[in-house]
Amino acid sequence: MVLTGFRPRRLLVVVAVLFGVLAAGVTPAAAHAALTGSDPAQGSVVAHAPEQVALTFSEGVAMGNDSLRVLDPKGKRVDRGKLRNLCSGSVVKYGAGLPPGLPNGTYTVAWQAISADSHPVSGAFTFSIGAPSKTTAALPQQQVGGGLVGALYEIARYLAYAGFVLLVGGAAFVLACRPAAARVRSVQRLVVRGWALLTGATLAMLLLRTPYTGSGKLADVFDFGGLQQVVLSKPGAALLSRLLLLAAAALFVAVLFGAYARAHAPDGTDGTDGTDGGNTEGTGDGRDAVKRRKDLTFGLALGGVVVAAGLATTWAIAEHASTGLQPAVAMPVDVLHLLAVAAWLGGLAALLVSLYWGPPVERTAVGRFSRVAFGSVLVLVATGTYQSWRQVGSWHALTDTSYGQLLLVKVGLVAVMVAVAGLSRRWTGRLTAADTADTAEGTDGTEPAAAPADAQHASDASDASDAEDAPAVDAAGSGGSADPTRVAQLERQKAALATARKKRVRDADPVRRGLRRSVLTEASVAVLLLAVTTALTTTEPARTAEAVKAASAGRSPDANQPRVLNVPFDTGGADGKGTARLDLDPGRSGGGNELRLRIADPSGKARDVPQVAVSFTLDAKKLGPLPVTLRHSGTGHWTAGGIQLPVPGRWQLSLLVRTSDFDQVTETRNVTID
Repeated sequence: MVLTGFRPRRLLVVVAVLFGVLAAGVTPAAAHAALTGSDPAQGSVVAHAPEQVALTFSEGVAMGNDSLRVLDPKGKRVDRGKLRNLCSGSVVKYGAGLPPGLPNGTYTVAWQAISADSHPVSGAFTFSIGAPSKTTAALPQQQVGGGLVGALYEIARYLAYAGFVLLVGGAAFVLACRPAAARVRSVQRLVVRGWALLTGATLAMLLLRTPYTGSGKLADVFDFGGLQQVVLSKPGAALLSRLLLLAAAALFVAVLFGAYARAHAPDGTDGTDGTDGGNTEGTGDGRDAVKRRKDLTFGLALGGVVVAAGLATTWAIAEHASTGLQPAVAMPVDVLHLLAVAAWLGGLAALLVSLYWGPPVERTAVGRFSRVAFGSVLVLVATGTYQSWRQVGSWHALTDTSYGQLLLVKVGLVAVMVAVAGLSRRWTGRLTAADTADTAEGTDGTEPAAAPADAQHASDASDASDAEDAPAVDAAGSGGSADPTRVAQLERQKAALATARKKRVRDADPVRRGLRRSVLTEASVAVLLLAVTTALTTTEPARTAEAVKAASAGRSPDANQPRVLNVPFDTGGADGKGTARLDLDPGRSGGGNELRLRIADPSGKARDVPQVAVSFTLDAKKLGPLPVTLRHSGTGHWTAGGIQLPVPGRWQLSLLVRTSDFDQVTETRNVTID
């Protein structure tokens, strides 16, 4: 079966429209780690200066000493300048210590971090000590990851995906579907340009990481100190690994279009006509050639799978799959998903360029690609279902979040593409029947009753060429010998004209026109599908969006937030006055709670006391008192981990403080546990 006839104008219009759709989706990425709580809370007014400012995130983040800054009402930085890692179990929490004796007024907290899936996130909020006041603190006007640098980085991200699809899918099409395409110039250009696109986009992302996650200034791409820090980070290491794998991919491509193409070249040709080779398999040399060809194919297939899987892994280890639920399962699933996308869409691109800019495509090659595409769809459905469950989590999130809505669009496009593919399959069946009829007519030595106009033009051109060249042959023959070069040239011209005429005759019937249109429609939907898929990678997962919504306006405003209590005490003796600060994190039922206790004198300076004890009681359930084992961790500081509070409810916290052998007091406070 030969499929040709795509018109250049129609193809260029489709490509332009699809590029416009893809470019319209190039927006700054939504941050995938979200701030779910803070202590002090945003906009709150606290009676006393807190010991620290703590931030809680929805997933793992990377932060440095300058990632969290606390500014006083005059804009002066007042935090201690050293980041505190307060993470405990599944709770992601970081803080910055504050000096004692901070005056009353409104303080500004500015923070910046890199989420576990490589996206930067930043924000700012205020809290007040004593009473609100005016503040002159200056904050960045541009959100991290936005602006020109953010747009350039996201464009590079999309181009990297496109390059990966063309490189991997195009090479897979050659190896699995049509070995003769290794000699087709259009397919060679497609794969090589895919490699160049992926390499250039990866280099651009590596250079843009410093301003993308930091200042936002394009000039910082030349900050080699920042580049060194990027290489040491997980996203930077993934990009550097991708470049190393692309070096191996370059060798793979060279062998594919070099030794492999020559191995599949027909005998006695230059290997550019797109046929599958001469019939020499019956001879000894032919059997050796077949064996070498099989060995080369196996080696390229094995090496190609390893390189392609490695390239896909550089995305899996640095983006959505590397964080959240079940990362050990999600990352291999993500690799399979990316490989299936590349095999399907990249193979379709290779088929398109072969149909228009290459020699006739064999029906067996189209059939092989159809099977590869079908298998890829099955893999995409299986892996996509798992990823959807992992990133969405609930049915209502499909309609209530941007991620869920995009996912519904993607599912709709997949359904449309499968329907169009079914139509293409029916056209292929009709075309096979037409080919059989044409073959039967050819055996009788007859031509079709009436050739279309295009075929007639080809026939006229062929006749004219023959008539023009005949005198040259005759003249040469009258001299007693024909010019072999001229004769060979004429034979090639006649063969080319005959092939063109045959293609025009075959491609002019309604069956082939219908098939061309359905394949073009399938390709158009495929590119739209790729655009939506890449947009999903830069959209906040539905689970994260739902977690943030629940934390801010969900079932309980204090759900899973640290419980902070400031308890003044007076034991009645000398130096018996002071304040105890208790920080229970995350303040939820079950295990994994951590308690931090600080005892300070009236001036706010930390001090030790002979004895301190804490217990919890839930009278409604007749639970407790449950004592807490405190460990002295420094002057005036005690900590306890693994605190078990079995059920949610309004618990009573009892604090015993003894300042001398005879002076002690017990204070109680209520604390809500979710």
